[in-house]
Amino acid sequence: MTERFYPIDDFTVKESWRLFRIMAEFVDGFETMAEIYPAVSIFGSSRVGADDPLYEKTRTIARLFAEDGFHVITGGGPGLMEAANRGAAEGGAQSVGLNIQLPMEQQPNSYANVVLNFRYFFIRKVMFVKYAQAYVVLPGGFGTLDELFEALTLIQTDRIKPFPVILVGNDYWTGLINWLHHRLLETGKISPQDLNLIQLADDPNEVVESVKRMVIV
Repeated sequence: MTERFYPIDDFTVKESWRLFRIMAEFVDGFETMAEIYPAVSIFGSSRVGADDPLYEKTRTIARLFAEDGFHVITGGGPGLMEAANRGAAEGGAQSVGLNIQLPMEQQPNSYANVVLNFRYFFIRKVMFVKYAQAYVVLPGGFGTLDELFEALTLIQTDRIKPFPVILVGNDYWTGLINWLHHRLLETGKISPQDLNLIQLADDPNEVVESVKRMVIV
């Protein structure tokens, strides 16, 4: 009888090593973020320059949170993420940048004083939601919307403890809120209380006070 030798499946080996990379990212994230409390995750576009009024508003919001004892978590990149990290650092808080490795090589901004680099989006999302006592969402694109609706889904389905989700910029977000009302609520795709998960605000002080009213730390 001839003994047969079967080659190790290269795909299986690669998938096994991927599991180790995933575990390593989780461990690194948990160990680094364990002391970041209380904290607010701030989201917004990477395509906003420092000369844009929205940049300064984001910086002010983050600084006010820092001065009130909140640390700030962002995606670690440029634009409004940089503005939030900058304001947090100026306010004396931990300024956390959860950077993601992208094909266009997103570089961490220089204002984050705690930096983590992630290969996997889903692990990074866990860090945002696990260590935040609130989400503050400024104008942004697909990535910002992704983080927003991820949090709303988890709250709606009782997978996480409810926390404030504040959209900053009435002019930018009112169209989306109207669409959710007319297309989702009125056709029975969501319940009336689901829309109550979202707050709208414009003034930086109003944003911070809204979180302080709802968050017990």
